[in-house]
Amino acid sequence: MDKHFEISLQNRKLLYSVLKDTPKDVLCSIPSGFKNNIWWNIGHTVTVQQGLLYGLSGLPYTMNMEVANKFKKGTVPEEVPTDEEIEAMKGLLFSTVEKAQTDYKAGKFKEYSPYETSAKVTLNTIEEAIIFNGFHEGIHLGTVLALLKAVHHPKAV
Repeated sequence: MDKHFEISLQNRKLLYSVLKDTPKDVLCSIPSGFKNNIWWNIGHTVTVQQGLLYGLSGLPYTMNMEVANKFKKGTVPEEVPTDEEIEAMKGLLFSTVEKAQTDYKAGKFKEYSPYETSAKVTLNTIEEAIIFNGFHEGIHLGTVLALLKAVHHPKAV
């Protein structure tokens, strides 16, 4: 499973770069044809990883639930983040993956509640959740890149 965590960290590095190098007004902009923004997509990747791994294993999230509730499935961007919230998210991008890898290696994910994702994939084990999480994060990285392009940001690929 180490490779899956490695891939997740690489994805998070790309998201971190966007978060670090993109002005707040661009992070929060919702271009025509989109229902969310860059900021929401980044927070959503962190939150969903917590839900898929910790929540469905009956374990507490390793991030603040008030923050997680802003980005969970079915939410939309509601407010402009503070500079402190942006800085905190930069840290969460890495700490949540590193903690999950440590907890996985320590055998902390003992139970798993089966879950059918929006993509109609049923997850039955923590390993399946870790693998699916990479797929999910890839979708949202693609959305972030599309949003950058839609707002004509120079970081767009």
